[in-house]
Parts: sequence; structure tokens; C-alpha cells
Amino acid sequence: MTEGGEPQLFANRWADAVGPAGESPGRDRCGCLRRSRDEPQATELRFHTERQDPSAPGWRRLLELIEEAAADGREVFKPLVELTAEERRQVVTLPPTIGKLKRVRHLVLYGSNLVRVPPEISAMESLEEFSPYTSYRLHWFPYELTRCPNLVSSSVSTRAVYGNFKTRLPFPALQPPFEPDAVRECSVCAGPLPPSGPEQVWISRWVATDVLPLLVNACSQACVDALPEPAERHVATPHRGGPTVVQPSAR
Repeated sequence: MTEGGEPQLFANRWADAVGPAGESPGRDRCGCLRRSRDEPQATELRFHTERQDPSAPGWRRLLELIEEAAADGREVFKPLVELTAEERRQVVTLPPTIGKLKRVRHLVLYGSNLVRVPPEISAMESLEEFSPYTSYRLHWFPYELTRCPNLVSSSVSTRAVYGNFKTRLPFPALQPPFEPDAVRECSVCAGPLPPSGPEQVWISRWVATDVLPLLVNACSQACVDALPEPAERHVATPHRGGPTVVQPSAR
């Protein structure tokens, strides 16, 4: 309402980011957020481990859209509006070819069914705004997101991410190491990973306009030690997750 009592209308900034509806929902429901409110620190969560089906029509269409966007040099990329509801549900990660989008300034993934973002997103050198808003199954991000040099704005449903200040959603344990889609280089120095696998830790940092939980795949303990300080009012050091990690109180 305005000061004069007149109703005030607000523009829906996501009106053109929503894909077409269908007979089935465009994303799966997530049970991670329905955890114990009485003992949040004792609640142990597990990763979404769904693997991407490369034969799914939605995945094949997404690959085509990325190639089209790379070829025409567009600055705003909203691939989900080009997919049916069923096709959107079939996409649980972005392909590594997302790194081809060198001129995209705004990546819009509103209402996605994503559970992971690949480290190749760091190659989006022009990315200024990242909008996976209402992607409620996307609980964490790769540390490589911090290597997008121009990223200054983000729209993330932070209540759904691990360690957020509103609910302090617990971090899954990284022992044994979590194995997402192929990780080929160190998140910190970009060097090769050892045959034994990466050193994995969580760290919460400001990325653009949100504090995000970031998964680090480091080549050595030295690279873990070289990580910057985490965001204030979050776990004060890099950690391996699990129910023993003590977080600050929720807001």
C-alpha cells in the first residue's frame, strides 16, 4: 500500500523466466528442508546423488541451446524457458560446455531442478548476474564460482542452501569424499588433482550478493590452507561437514 492507502503493484521480474507448464511438474520435491527444528545441529543430511541421464531429451536440448548461445554471442541466457516441464525435470546439472558462454552476462535458471553446478562455470568470464532463484534442490555451489571475475549480483533462494543464516541447514559430511560429476582440476590453483583424489572442504563465502556454501576440491592441504577467511557469522574455518560441525545460531 502507498502512504495514501492506494494499492501498489510490483513488477514480477521473473515473469519471462518461467518455462511452460505441463501435465507433470517441472521439478522434483526436496525433503532436505524438512528437517528437525528442535535439534538442527544433530540432523545429518546427504547429498543429492542423482546422475544426469545424457540420453534425456531435456539434456540434449540444453546442449543445443548452449551451442546456439555460444554461436550468437547473446548476453542473457535463459535456457529453461525453451524446455517443456518434463524436459526441465530431466536436467539435474549443467553440462561442462556451459563454459563456452564467454559473452553471457546474466545466467537465468529460475525454478530449475538442478542439484549441482559444474566447476566449468568459472570459464564464463563475462558473467555479472547469476540467478538460480527458487531452485530449491540446489543446496551448494562449486568454489570455482568465485573465479568468475565480473560476477557482482546473484539471486539465490538462500533458505535452501547449507549453512544459511536463516535455518543453518546442516552440511553433509565429506568423509568419504563426495564424487560429483568429473572434477579435473584444483578449485584453488587450477592445477591437476592427485591420483588419490582431492582434499575436500566446505567454506561459506560471499559470492556476488549472497553468502553461499562452496565445495572445494583441492590438490593439496597447502591449497586448503590458502583459502580466504569464511564469511562472518558462518563456520569460521574450512571444514568437512557432518553433524559435529557447530554453526552459529540461526537468525
